[in-house]
Amino acid sequence: MITSDKEVRLRALEPEDLELLYHIENDRQLWDVGTTNVPYSRYVLHDYIANASGNIYNDGEVRLIIENGVGDTVGIIDITDFDAKNQRAEVGIVVTCENRRKGIATAALCQIADYSLRVLHLHQLYAVVGENNEAALELFRKVGYTEHLQLRDWLYDGKNYHSAVLMQIFL
Repeated sequence: MITSDKEVRLRALEPEDLELLYHIENDRQLWDVGTTNVPYSRYVLHDYIANASGNIYNDGEVRLIIENGVGDTVGIIDITDFDAKNQRAEVGIVVTCENRRKGIATAALCQIADYSLRVLHLHQLYAVVGENNEAALELFRKVGYTEHLQLRDWLYDGKNYHSAVLMQIFL
């Protein structure tokens, strides 16, 4: 497993993260690379922050805020579709536009892999990445994920279907 010397901190969601969460969840450009296709209200997101236990065994997921070396909030990383029986989960990451290409996502993915192995005792993490999303493909390859399967017409952008790649890392 690859490591990073970039300083980032992963922490639990706090009420003050509402605006970042609102911005990311309602960014239509991100809808094309994920499974979200409806806007979320501040009320719904506030309720999510208030009621998420932070316990992956209860919620089936954990969402963490990414902070850079000086404590600025710069993104979100998720472990979702947690499967305790088969010791695997999906990972997703969003770094704010102005903080991309600075090594932050690499460092966050390395930390989440370490957490997944040492704390959650997972065997693997996976990501579904659009086959035309070169930046994301490069990022996941850089931290040790390998491409294992093409998912034909997996993502729909409202007009066209796009294929995706299942990428895995074994911890």
